[in-house]
Amino acid sequence: MRDLEIRRATADDLADIVALLADDPLGAQRESPDDLAPYRAALRRLADDPNQHLMVAVREERVVGTMQLTVIPGLSRRGSTRSVIEGVRIHADERGSGLGTRLIQWAVDESRRQGCQLVQLTSDASRTDAHRFYERLGFAASHVGFKLAL
Repeated sequence: MRDLEIRRATADDLADIVALLADDPLGAQRESPDDLAPYRAALRRLADDPNQHLMVAVREERVVGTMQLTVIPGLSRRGSTRSVIEGVRIHADERGSGLGTRLIQWAVDESRRQGCQLVQLTSDASRTDAHRFYERLGFAASHVGFKLAL
């Protein structure tokens, strides 16, 4: 894994990131790699917010993974700060290589550096392989998540 770089995403990475997001049964239904305009607007919002960390994993100048880390200050848990990991995607050629573990470990380390007391994530109920992966990394399925589409 020495040839792997984890860095902030740039506008040049956008098409590759969206392709990763679209490359699974769920993403294929909700992503539109043929129209990057809404993704460009979202990337600008992310870049303007210091609590947002949209990251890419790059190997041999190719984006092979992505994830977003959001740092959230709060009042609960005695005023603790928490982080949320979202949008973890690994290129099909890299799955099983340890890259996902490296990305999550980066997020946990960065969360500690940012003073977070808790790291949380959600995963679609149908992604049972992902659930096993997160549990193997020490995450506990301790809550039930709810979503409301607007």
